[in-house]
Amino acid sequence: MIYTSYLETYLGIIEIRATSRKLLSVLFVDCINENVTENVITKECAKQLKEYFNKERKEFDIEFEIEGTKFQKDVLNELLKIPYGEVTTYKEIAKRIGNEKAIRAVGNTIGKNNILIIIPCHRVIGNNGKMTGFVAGIDIKEALLKLEKENS
Repeated sequence: MIYTSYLETYLGIIEIRATSRKLLSVLFVDCINENVTENVITKECAKQLKEYFNKERKEFDIEFEIEGTKFQKDVLNELLKIPYGEVTTYKEIAKRIGNEKAIRAVGNTIGKNNILIIIPCHRVIGNNGKMTGFVAGIDIKEALLKLEKENS
């Protein structure tokens, strides 16, 4: 069974989905589905995200599993190492995983991250310092970075 919680934030509605064992996704959505069943994981994730938005939390303690190829797992695990309030580039992530020329593949992998904020893909910017793609929109990416910068 899939369990779901929603969190309404000043940036929009976040949908949190989990099984009885682990977090599956944290995504911004347009509306709340009224037929939902929460569980301990979705409720705890919503609590921790609320603390994050209230500038009371900088790290998350939620059980999840990174899925995908070895390359995809390497990229997403590298994102978890980016400190709160800091940014890095796609090129730097590619270097860190030992595949310096895989910048585009790194970007594609990051673009498929479905555990937003918890796996901080919003902390990755273009090589030129510009904001680049974010599944929830550049404005939300900028707002998340601003929240972290103000709280660092």
